[in-house]
Amino acid sequence: MKENQLGKSGIMISALTLGCMSLGIDEKKAKNIIDMALERGITHLDTADLYDFGTNEEIVGKAIKGKRDKVVLTTKVGNHFNKETKDWHWDPSAKHITEGVKDSLRRLQTDYIDFYMLHGGTLDDPIDESIEAFERLKEEGYIRSYGISSIRPNVIREYVKRSTIDAVMMQYSIFDRRPEEELLDILHANGISVLARGPLAKGMLSNQAKQKIEAKGSEGYLTHSYDDLQKYYETLSKTTFKGGLQELALQYVLKHPAVASAVFGSSSIEQLKANTGFSLGELPNETYLEIQQLVKPIQYENHR
Repeated sequence: MKENQLGKSGIMISALTLGCMSLGIDEKKAKNIIDMALERGITHLDTADLYDFGTNEEIVGKAIKGKRDKVVLTTKVGNHFNKETKDWHWDPSAKHITEGVKDSLRRLQTDYIDFYMLHGGTLDDPIDESIEAFERLKEEGYIRSYGISSIRPNVIREYVKRSTIDAVMMQYSIFDRRPEEELLDILHANGISVLARGPLAKGMLSNQAKQKIEAKGSEGYLTHSYDDLQKYYETLSKTTFKGGLQELALQYVLKHPAVASAVFGSSSIEQLKANTGFSLGELPNETYLEIQQLVKPIQYENHR
């Protein structure tokens, strides 16, 4: 599988990332999915401390034991949680970030994290304090690189201006082209990569799109109506692209040079096979432009 550099870090990651949130809590099943992902050329695994209140990190840690050198490991911090009560609150403080990384390292059974992300963020955060904490962890060798997971353009711009982040994880798909308008070019110009999550739009851009639109799109998706989604499905199925819709959706988000990897979740071996059952080439320019004409863009809301 093709690999791309993560920002300016020198870290190389696979063009597809296995998002581990959907793995569930069956350790054997999760290990089988991760093992197959590695066999199929995926080197980048994405988790977060909040997923199943730490259990997801523990499961990932056990699954990659003895294979750490074959994996680029990403996790996230910022949600201060209590595993017993299942409560959490937002905490981007340096103290929490510094303590959080040590908890994640213990759960993941490793002594370093390749890429560490702030799991959200607002303009009201102590942004410089958060950045200083990440920089310190990098200097001390706990992490190799850091970034932010966010859909807020204003917050992302602050990190672009103030920090040395190497990547931003954000929602991006054919049905959610907001990053094209405000963020992709800016990030690329600053040597910052994008990790595109949700490239299949809850499965509505998968090979089971028709069923998924019926099940999950009946109330619409973002500002697209149910009728829009039905129309898009029909027209996207008739593009000049020779592969299936799932392949088309992944190649679309990988087309922009800012995007280093498309992040998908798999709760079964079958889903993993569906996302890796083809050779990822580069989407032809004419198909890329054709899709942009077919699917109307939506705008970011004004939020902090």
